[in-house]
Amino acid sequence: MTADGVYVYAITRAGTALPEGQGGVGGPPARLRSVRQGRLAAVVSDAPPDLRARRRDLLAHQDLLMRLMDEGPVLPMRFGTVAPGEDAVLRQLAADESGHAAALKRLAGCHEINLKALAAEDALADVVAEDGTVRRLRDAARRRPGYEASLRLGEAVAAALARRASDAGRRVLRELTPRARAVAAGPQVQGCALNVSFLVERDAGDAFLAEAHRFAGANRGHVELRLAGPLPCYSFVAAEARPAPVGGG
Repeated sequence: MTADGVYVYAITRAGTALPEGQGGVGGPPARLRSVRQGRLAAVVSDAPPDLRARRRDLLAHQDLLMRLMDEGPVLPMRFGTVAPGEDAVLRQLAADESGHAAALKRLAGCHEINLKALAAEDALADVVAEDGTVRRLRDAARRRPGYEASLRLGEAVAAALARRASDAGRRVLRELTPRARAVAAGPQVQGCALNVSFLVERDAGDAFLAEAHRFAGANRGHVELRLAGPLPCYSFVAAEARPAPVGGG
């Protein structure tokens, strides 16, 4: 990725203070500035000509967004968002000022927590004990071992693990949704029964994570939960909450 022009980090309310001592992407870190249009501002810097997804720059982008969230609601841009110049940024802010202002109001006081539910790979003994089909195929493979028998057994085990994870994903979604202001389905991820983000009030974040960890501990034989957050509210910028499908993929 190469770039010049203006690197855009976020849209904020006009007057939101930039974090003291914070730099942007690039080496040395670019100087940050705000460009204002009506009720809004965009946090930008000059885009480095050699912009790439280096760890240093990814962390600089993320850290700035988190620090901006301490000052107020933020509409975060994805890493690598570059505009031709400040005039283009101002035109975009003006074109949807009311929509951006409404989104900032919706996200005020919140952050994002992402949850992924995966099959509990160490639950083979439980699967054999509980699933009659797996048990029969295991016994058949022991009586007449071979490639086909092992293949059928492996497929049955994988399907059983996925069903258990999907069931646990539906249950954890039901339990956590009332604790969130909104829920957004994420893209399908291979091996995940559920990939979903929650818009959680910052004051309730610790309690939300504690409940998620409690569920994970009580259901470790059915599902592995991976939690990430608090995060900038990437999943809630462009749309309201969407239903979260649970299944394979």
